Amino acid sequence: MTPPTARTWARRGRTPVIRVRGRSQRRFSVAALACYKPGERSRLIYRPKRHLDHKRGGRRSSTWTDYRDLLIAAHQQLGAPLALVWDNLNVHKDRRLRQFIDTHDWITCYFLPAYAPDLNPVEGIWSLLRRSSQTNTAFTDPDHLISTLRHGLRQIQYRSELIDGCLAGTGLTMTTSRQHNQ
Repeated sequence: MTPPTARTWARRGRTPVIRVRGRSQRRFSVAALACYKPGERSRLIYRPKRHLDHKRGGRRSSTWTDYRDLLIAAHQQLGAPLALVWDNLNVHKDRRLRQFIDTHDWITCYFLPAYAPDLNPVEGIWSLLRRSSQTNTAFTDPDHLISTLRHGLRQIQYRSELIDGCLAGTGLTMTTSRQHNQ
């Protein structure tokens, strides 16, 4: 992963150069849910995963079982039904994951329109992560990268106002399907 550069300096007239060793062939992915409930603090539930066998034809991203396990963990942690609002990632539309969602009454799933990352609050989480914990860092090894990812996500997780800001950045609001008496 080439580190994003936030700020650097150099002598006047000299272009700053950041040297990074060759690109790693190792792959990491992170599945995350930004959880919102009126009257409660927002939560971030995530699962990073290191893909060890992607060079030999293995997956380069999270599988449907990884997302299934994330949904089960979220349901257990939150102790409430889930209303998912997902983007159109191919794994989210996997037949087996759809079947899992359809057989559990505690999950309701909605999909965002195609090519609408500006409506997905989790995209804001990725932006925060890249701009905070990963800037100006050349990772020494995969363990350094994964520990930095976990630390950055934990920092976001403990600051619910950041997670709220990611929802506000989409322009979407929380509404309930129940009618309120006036």
